[in-house]
Amino acid sequence: MKKNKRHIRALSRIKDLKRIKGLSRIRLSFMIMLFVFCIILIAVLVAFGLVNLLAYTGIIISINETTSPVTLFGLMAAVSIIVGLAASFGASKIPIKPLYNLIVAIDRLASGDFKARMKVGKNLSSIPAVEQAVDSFNLMAEQLENTQMLRQDFINNFSHEFKTPIVSIAGFAKLLKKGNLTEEQRLEYLDIIEKESLRLSAMATNVLNLTKVENQTILTDISEYNLSEQLRNSILLLEPKWSDKNIDFDLKLGEQTISANKELLQEVWINLLDNAIKYTDGYIGILLSEDEDIKVEITNTGSTIPESKQTRIFDKFYQGDESHSSTGNGIGLALAKRIVELHGGEISLKSEDNTVTFTVLLPK
Repeated sequence: MKKNKRHIRALSRIKDLKRIKGLSRIRLSFMIMLFVFCIILIAVLVAFGLVNLLAYTGIIISINETTSPVTLFGLMAAVSIIVGLAASFGASKIPIKPLYNLIVAIDRLASGDFKARMKVGKNLSSIPAVEQAVDSFNLMAEQLENTQMLRQDFINNFSHEFKTPIVSIAGFAKLLKKGNLTEEQRLEYLDIIEKESLRLSAMATNVLNLTKVENQTILTDISEYNLSEQLRNSILLLEPKWSDKNIDFDLKLGEQTISANKELLQEVWINLLDNAIKYTDGYIGILLSEDEDIKVEITNTGSTIPESKQTRIFDKFYQGDESHSSTGNGIGLALAKRIVELHGGEISLKSEDNTVTFTVLLPK
């Protein structure tokens, strides 16, 4: 939860990037001008003091009314240059470069380069304020990069998923208008149009449901009911999808009651089971157990999910099947994750040895 809050705070700062960039440049310029002025002032004061000191000790002729102004000015200028060079050399050790690097990184981020990152040396990273600023900037850049990736996934996946059924509906409707079809063909085309229309409706419903639960912060309509019975009903609801695939189910469902939003949890089981049915090669196991939490494990045999995809499997609009050969829009698992989180639980994925297991932990 703390990490999510940090992400939100980091993302909100992007709105002020251009203002921060301008202010940083002004402040840096002012600091440099003030620094140079101080060096000059110190050099002059030191030079004047040295000249008087040398005169007092007798090393040079005493400064009096007969001393040539040109000689005095030349002596002070020489001493000022020496002191100024020494001070400048020492000042060069002051770490102004990290501030310049920060401005450059902000420039890159504001221009849309979300791969920009800040790095500092070991000495500066030991300063808590500097370390926090660098971490906050890098976290903001990382979240913006992830947001950009999600946006691209949304455009790519949804443009494909919406275009396919729309083209099918338009194509078969045009064939129906031409006539000269047998009754069998006409019914077949109508079935396809109905199926594709329902597919579009399901996608729109999923988007609306996801938007609804994302904006929901308080869990409502909580009731106590039989979780085991709900899991069995979810399997029966998906019977048209698994009956033709010769899937073997291994159910280990002890009787278990739970206090939760029944409608929302039903969405979780439907989405997880639908995903398992879609990608299984013939076996699905469901285990319901109770320990410190109520645990539901849904396992299916099939291709192992690579680790690179496992980290993004719950992202909105993300699809592991980049070829789009299977149906789906990348919303179901994101919706399931959000619903589980609303219930104060956790959902995780484990995939190895040609098996995929989703584990849901819910508080009693």
